[in-house]
Amino acid sequence: MTIEVNDDAPEGSFDVSGGGRRALSEYRGAPLVLYFYPKDDTTGCTKEAQDFTALAGDFAAAGAKVVGISKDSVAKHDKFSAKYDLRIELGSDGDGSLCEAFGVWVEKTLYGRKYMGIERATFLIGADGKIAAVWRKVKVTGHAESVLAAVRTLA
Repeated sequence: MTIEVNDDAPEGSFDVSGGGRRALSEYRGAPLVLYFYPKDDTTGCTKEAQDFTALAGDFAAAGAKVVGISKDSVAKHDKFSAKYDLRIELGSDGDGSLCEAFGVWVEKTLYGRKYMGIERATFLIGADGKIAAVWRKVKVTGHAESVLAAVRTLA
């Protein structure tokens, strides 16, 4: 399934700290930056989370929430957040249903070995629940700034 601009954002939910779950519908009424990343505490994923954290105040000023999603557990997210003083919400998609709904659970290749994993991708969901922008196969450097620029065009 490919998600494109102007599509309705898929419905779904994810685990959060404290043992609860959040539904994407809870974010309606304001822009949501939903970014998918492969794994906590790896070089690229750490840099991406730090970049979004560095701009957290700017995203908030533009009225947007930022949520990072991986299949890592909530406990692992909590350690990752504490280690790097992250100020963005991280969600755990342990069963992979949200990754499937957004089409980011894909076949990857590393050193000739094929395996399934999360494609680094970001979706900007407008206040109306429609996809406003999509970034696939994200290169981390400069990405958070590009997403912030797109958020600012929604205002």
